[in-house]
Amino acid sequence: MTGIAERFSAIDWRRAATLAAIVAFVFVLGVFVVAAVPQLVGADHSFVVQSDSMSPAIDAGAVVFVSDVPADEISDGDVITYRDSGPDGETRRVTHRVIAVERADGQPQFQTKGDANEDPDPGRVSASQVVGVVNFDLPLVGYVLSILRSPMGIVALVVIPAIALGLSELRALLGAVRADGDDELEETDSEHTEGEP
Repeated sequence: MTGIAERFSAIDWRRAATLAAIVAFVFVLGVFVVAAVPQLVGADHSFVVQSDSMSPAIDAGAVVFVSDVPADEISDGDVITYRDSGPDGETRRVTHRVIAVERADGQPQFQTKGDANEDPDPGRVSASQVVGVVNFDLPLVGYVLSILRSPMGIVALVVIPAIALGLSELRALLGAVRADGDDELEETDSEHTEGEP
């Protein structure tokens, strides 16, 4: 009886481990798909936040989901993502809160500030720089995406599961071969005992 209980216990643990691995894989894949195709959650863009300038509302490593919104509909308190030239002259995307809306030449301009920053951002953000308004964010997901986009992430997401699947199939195949060998051995043993007086 103990042998049967141990066998079922081992099977239950294997099934639980397999189920946990499948759930984890589906979760990671789902997060990756949603971040890659933000339209699935009603957003137009997604970006990984690189700094803590918006903490505690949005921490570094979060993915923000941004929707296109006409500049005239943006108001104080909205968190926007906009294009800005970095110190190296390269265009970067900044996600900060609007603290004031002004008009220049009939167009809205926005004074922005990171929640964690003491001072407002220098200059004003023009309507043409605005990418959109942040709908929501997923904390820490950006770290996962950064890892998955790296060579080690590809190994973790593709190569390791492929090897695990191959080993699992090899184990099942060897188990089937052993079971067939045991059946033949039982048939052979019974033939010898039937022929003896």
